[in-house]
Amino acid sequence: MKNNSRFFIKGKLVDITNKRIFAAKIEVANGIIERIEELFDEGTLPHFILPGFIDSHVHIESSMLIPSEFARLAVVHGTVATISDPHEIANVCGIKGVEYMLENGNKVPFKFNFGAPSCVPATTFETAGAALDARAVEDLLQRKEIKYLSEMMNFPGVLFNDEEVIQKIAASHKLNKPVDGHAPGLRGEDAKKYVDAGISTDHECFTAEEALEKLKLGMKILIREGSAAKNFEALAHLLQEHSGNMMFCSDDKHPDSLVEGHINKLCARAVAKGIDVFDVLQAACVNPVTHYKLNVGLLKEGDSADFIMAKDLISFSIVATYIVGELVAENGATKIRSIPSLNINHFKCDLTTPKDFEVLDLSSSEKQIPVIEALDGQLITNKLLVSSSLLKKDNNYLCSNSNEDILKIAVINRYHKAPIARGWIKNFGLKEGAIASSVAHDSHNIIVTGVDDESLCRAANLVITEKGGVSCVSKEKSIVLGLPVAGLMSHKDGYEVAQQYTEIDKMAKSLGSKLSAPFMTLSFMALLVIPHLKLSDKGLFDGDTFSFEKATD
Repeated sequence: MKNNSRFFIKGKLVDITNKRIFAAKIEVANGIIERIEELFDEGTLPHFILPGFIDSHVHIESSMLIPSEFARLAVVHGTVATISDPHEIANVCGIKGVEYMLENGNKVPFKFNFGAPSCVPATTFETAGAALDARAVEDLLQRKEIKYLSEMMNFPGVLFNDEEVIQKIAASHKLNKPVDGHAPGLRGEDAKKYVDAGISTDHECFTAEEALEKLKLGMKILIREGSAAKNFEALAHLLQEHSGNMMFCSDDKHPDSLVEGHINKLCARAVAKGIDVFDVLQAACVNPVTHYKLNVGLLKEGDSADFIMAKDLISFSIVATYIVGELVAENGATKIRSIPSLNINHFKCDLTTPKDFEVLDLSSSEKQIPVIEALDGQLITNKLLVSSSLLKKDNNYLCSNSNEDILKIAVINRYHKAPIARGWIKNFGLKEGAIASSVAHDSHNIIVTGVDDESLCRAANLVITEKGGVSCVSKEKSIVLGLPVAGLMSHKDGYEVAQQYTEIDKMAKSLGSKLSAPFMTLSFMALLVIPHLKLSDKGLFDGDTFSFEKATD
């Protein structure tokens, strides 16, 4: 990014380090803050100037937008940079997927900071589109533009000294790059061993007790508030005593949510709780820069001119966003233009038939069947055991029971022909129809849930025809949002994609779903590294024993 302009700007400068606010004139030249002059007789200055916000852990792919489109939306809310883990596209397309994200992100004035995916595939119990071994990960880490080793989800591999896992961590340490963590619910001696391996962050804490324990072990804790996982309420109060070791992140954020707000919304919510504004901004602006050694300015002389202007320090409504001295957003409108992008994908999947989803039960007696219990606002699930009598029978075939809110769920291998995995799930609430998605963490096979086999088939086939997307079907209506870039993202205008997603989300809720983000929740029902019960393309998986459940049919 180069900027040869020179300009002056005045406002109430927020000095986070020294915890003071003062009237100032900032001189910017060639994208650098050349001089900051404190003013003593300038009357009332309407706006606050502060460093830009940073999302300290996000999968750009989950926005359903390519990086350049994500940037167009994010800058409107004062975000100037992200710590971005490209393991979604890496699980589909391997190294070429990571290179796609780097190349596309470099085409716009925004500071993406990508990591080297550490777990591709996430486990051996699912089918992914690619694999990155320790050598491939080290090759990525040697690139200047790769800033860190992405979340080490394979915490059992860390605890049991898996050779590949240890090599990846060692390669990052050798290159003096931090290692991100992912260890939901890990406590006690296991947590200590995980941290002692040199893993520096965790964004998976869902209780304050867990976060405090990991803070005491020396970890940086990220407060996550995404479209599915929402941990802000549980963790925000920890900022009062631990602001130097905490950050904000979204992890996974759908496009409609990104249109509404980003890290600025978390700042507003934290201040509304009575948390000191300087502690809030320490987490939102400063800590990611220092922890990851980012080339992002912190509003000091000689820094890159990356800063924002806000109407106040309560709502954090953004007036303007500057990146390397370039005005990239003003008064709620982005100034970054859409750019053309080629597709990249890995999708080989035949159309399904209703018969593919049938579950035959020839048992003459009742039996206990494992059911995934989805939890709104959480990635973890519960494991329920329900009587087979609750699943309506049709000529010896088990069927969804929408009255009991127990629906059939299936995962379809999108990389090669294979039997469809089937199971049961509670809390999606659909009374008719089905929803499907090729965004299914982390291997991104096709996942679908619904009330009958005909609807499951229709919803899945809409996604297959588009070679990726999200779909919703009812008796009379069908909607699909195509995601042709790796089956994860659209290259279309981000605001247009957000509107389309809003419509399909609304339709899913009109069919009975009470989940705040049914498609985002669905996408995590195949994420085996999060307890307790999930479904991969190979079968039902127990996250506690890290093994497959006995097949339901």
